[in-house]
Amino acid sequence: MSQVDKLKQGQFTNPETPGYVGFANLPNQVHRKSVKKGFEFTLMVVGESGLGKSTLINSLFLTDLYPERIIPGAAEKIERTVQIEASTVEIEERGVKLRLTVVDTPGYGDAINSQDCFSTIIAYIDDQFERYLHDESGLNRRHIVDNRVHCCFYFISPLGHGLKPLDVQFMKAIHNKVNVVPVIAKADTLTLRERERLKRRILDEIDEHGIKIYHLPDAESDEDEDFKEQTRILKASIPFAVVGSNQQIEAKGKKVRGRLYPWGVVEVENPEHNDFLKLRTMLITHMQDLQEVTQDLHYENFRSERLKRGGRLSSHGYVLPLSPVKGPEPEEMDKDMILQEKEAELRRMQEMIAKMQAQMQKQGDGDGDGVHA
Repeated sequence: MSQVDKLKQGQFTNPETPGYVGFANLPNQVHRKSVKKGFEFTLMVVGESGLGKSTLINSLFLTDLYPERIIPGAAEKIERTVQIEASTVEIEERGVKLRLTVVDTPGYGDAINSQDCFSTIIAYIDDQFERYLHDESGLNRRHIVDNRVHCCFYFISPLGHGLKPLDVQFMKAIHNKVNVVPVIAKADTLTLRERERLKRRILDEIDEHGIKIYHLPDAESDEDEDFKEQTRILKASIPFAVVGSNQQIEAKGKKVRGRLYPWGVVEVENPEHNDFLKLRTMLITHMQDLQEVTQDLHYENFRSERLKRGGRLSSHGYVLPLSPVKGPEPEEMDKDMILQEKEAELRRMQEMIAKMQAQMQKQGDGDGDGVHA
């Protein structure tokens, strides 16, 4: 008789082999719970207009995130300020749900004076940390929506000879706040030799300026050889030189996504033509690590800086920065405010207890009258 038949008859049997406790099945429980809950990921894309950011994102996730986008003209771009556009889409694949939020930054680097064009982006990243800290410090922490930016694709123009001053300033401004992944856009405008030369130049400049980009973690010793080789290839491919396209083109008798030129077809998902497949593999296979680095490094840095600045939790859960003070008087005033809040809370609790005692006494008197009757 099988185990299922025994259970139907009300007989409970040991589901495990004799000699085993069964906690080896814990990973399966975690897997089922994670699949049921779904996953959240926020990706930011930053770069000058015309580098194919939207096309690449649509190609990566096989969806149209910007169906109603209006592209501004050249005259509008001159005075245009940086905007933040967050698009969220629910993607389901083989029963696994992903809530993907893509944060685009139209207007970045378009104005004649781009000196302070990334302050809006930094403020957005900090705001998401602030919101998460507020939700984490609140009373209801069961359903916290994580909108923190887990990864930033920074698009570099293929037409220059390395990094521009704006590229260096921006990456240095955000490298302690978010995982930065440099991406060379429109790689089909470069020959293979030019592409490799540009990659080396960009990496040299990143090291020279002390920019911290996202480094893939080393493969564990117990991982299989294929995964180790894949990790080695992905590390060697940074910065990723990519081509994006949503058009289906017929090449060698089969339909592929790519770009058609008089001299041939550039296939988007062909690793010999560009690094698109490597970029997508890096993002999917290391999505959990990107989230962990965001939580354990960038968010903790933000949180500790908040506390260093003298932040304290208000009655609503927000972290309030204390203004810089010269003498002890404002500190004493702040302590008095905290004491007043505590005293008010104690008074409210005492009033509630008194009301409950009065209600219980009334109920007791009512029951006594009924017994005497």
